[in-house]
Amino acid sequence: MILVSLDIDGTLEGGDPSGPIPLEFARRLQALGVLVGSSSDRTLTDQRRFWQAGGVEIDFTVLKHQLPELPGKYDCGRYLHIGDTNQDMYFARLAGFEFWHVDSLERPGPGEHASQAMIELLLLRLSVDGQAS
Repeated sequence: MILVSLDIDGTLEGGDPSGPIPLEFARRLQALGVLVGSSSDRTLTDQRRFWQAGGVEIDFTVLKHQLPELPGKYDCGRYLHIGDTNQDMYFARLAGFEFWHVDSLERPGPGEHASQAMIELLLLRLSVDGQAS
C-alpha cells in the first residue's frame, strides 16, 4: 500500500497560493487504494475545512513536523510527500518519505483539460516510480 501526503499552500489548487495539483488527484488516488491526506503548516482544523470545502474525504491530516509519525500509524510499503518548500523536503526525508517538489513535476500545456492532464501525469509518475496500489 502507498501513503501520499500533500502539502496544501503552493501545492494544491485552492491553496494560498494556489498550486498545480488538482484536488481530484486525491480522489483518484483513493480510488486506487492509496491512503491520502495532508501535512501542512495549517492547523488541523483548517486542513480539514480545506478538504471538506473541496468535497474530499481524506484519510489523515497532520502538521508538517508530525510527518515522521505517519509510518508508525500506517503500515505501507511506500510513503510519498508532495510539497513546494525546503521545509516539506526536510520533514519528508526525516520521515523516510520520497519527496516530490512541485517545481520538478511535469506540467501539461494550458487548455480546458489541463487539470485532467496533470492528474494523468502524476499517476503515471507514481506508477513509473513504483506501484500505485
